[in-house]
Amino acid sequence: MMIGGVVTRNVDVLVIGAGQCGLAAANELTNTGYKYLLVDQAKAAGESWRSRYGSLTLFTPRSLSSLPGRALTGNPLGYASKDEFADYLSAYALNGCFPIASGVEIVSLRKLGATFVATSAIGAEYTARAVVVATGAFRHPVVPAISQGLSPSVLQLHVGSYRNTGQIKPGPVVVVGDGASGRDVAAELSQYHETYLARGGGRRLLPETILGRSTWWWMQRFGLLQTSAESMIGRAMRKADPFPNRGRDDESLSESGVNLVGRLVSCSESSVRFSDGSTVSPSSVVWASGYRENFGWIRIVGAVDAENQALQTYGVSPIAGLYFLGRPWQRNRASALIAGAGPDAEFVIDKLQAFLGSPPCERASDNHGKASLRSRRAEPTFGPG
Repeated sequence: MMIGGVVTRNVDVLVIGAGQCGLAAANELTNTGYKYLLVDQAKAAGESWRSRYGSLTLFTPRSLSSLPGRALTGNPLGYASKDEFADYLSAYALNGCFPIASGVEIVSLRKLGATFVATSAIGAEYTARAVVVATGAFRHPVVPAISQGLSPSVLQLHVGSYRNTGQIKPGPVVVVGDGASGRDVAAELSQYHETYLARGGGRRLLPETILGRSTWWWMQRFGLLQTSAESMIGRAMRKADPFPNRGRDDESLSESGVNLVGRLVSCSESSVRFSDGSTVSPSSVVWASGYRENFGWIRIVGAVDAENQALQTYGVSPIAGLYFLGRPWQRNRASALIAGAGPDAEFVIDKLQAFLGSPPCERASDNHGKASLRSRRAEPTFGPG
C-alpha cells in the first residue's frame, strides 16, 4: 500500500528478525488467525549464521539445537556446523511457508496511539497492533577503549568480523577474551601463527560428558536449563558462565600451541601488556570481547533504559503490545540457547494473544492456511546424550 509516497504494510503482528527466535515466533503465530509478517535485514533466513567464522559449530549438540516440529538431522550427539544450521533455518522457514520480507533493515520503531510504526532504512513503513523484537543478542561488537593505543600497523578485528586464518597478518597474534569464541579462534590460529590467548578471571569449563552422557543432557534432565536468573542456582550459573570443554580447556589449548597469558591491561603502539607482567608485540589482535545490545532505535518512552537496553520481564515489555525474544536469561538459562527459542516463543505469543484478543473469523484462512510445525510434527526428543 502506498500512503503519501511511502510504502506501507499493515499487519496484526510484526516480528523483527527472522533468525531462530523469529522463526519460532512465526511457528506459534501460524494458527492464531492473526495477519503477521517477519522482516529481516539478511537476504534469507539463516544467513547471519553463514557470515560467522568458518570453523564455528553450535554450542549445543543437535539433540538440543532444533526448533519445534523439525529436528536437526545427523548424529544427535554431534555439533552442527554454522552452514548446516543456516540450511536448517532456511528449510524451516520454507517448510512453514512463513511470510518473510528479507533485506529489510528496521531503523526505528515508534508507537502512535495504539499502532506501532516500524520504519526501514529506505523509508518503508510497517504498521502493526503488536511487535515482537527478535533481533538476537550479537549485533554490536564491543572493543575496549585501550585498543586505541595500538599503532595502525597492528591489524585489529573483532571476532564477529573474523572468518578464517587468511585474514591475519604474518607474525604473532593475540586473541583477547577466553569465552567459547575466543578459545575456538585461538586454537585455530595456533596452527599457523604464534598465538597468545589473553584470559580474564578463572574460566570454568564443564566436561563434555558425564557418566557417558552429554553434560547438556544432564543439565536438561535436572532442570538446570529451565532455572531462572533470579533463583539461587541461576545466580550461580550466571556468575560462573560455564560451558562444556570440547577440547578447549587450558591444558588442551597449551598442547595445541596456544600461549596462555593473563588479562590484557594496556596497549602501547606495537606492544601489549598482560596482568601477569608479560608483553608481546603482535602483528594482529582479535578481540573476542563480547557484544552489547543497543535498542536505541526503539523510540518509545519506557521501552528501553538509559543505556538503550530492553526493559522486559520474561520477554514482555512494559509497553502494551511490545515483546522480545532472544535475550540472554530472558526466562531461564535455555533462553540464550537454540533449545530455548521454542518455549520462549510459546510463552511470549500466549501473552500477545491475551493482549490482542480473538482475531476476526475471516482471518482463520490467512497466512496460507498452514498448520504450525508444532501441530504437524512430533516434537523433537532429546537424544541419549
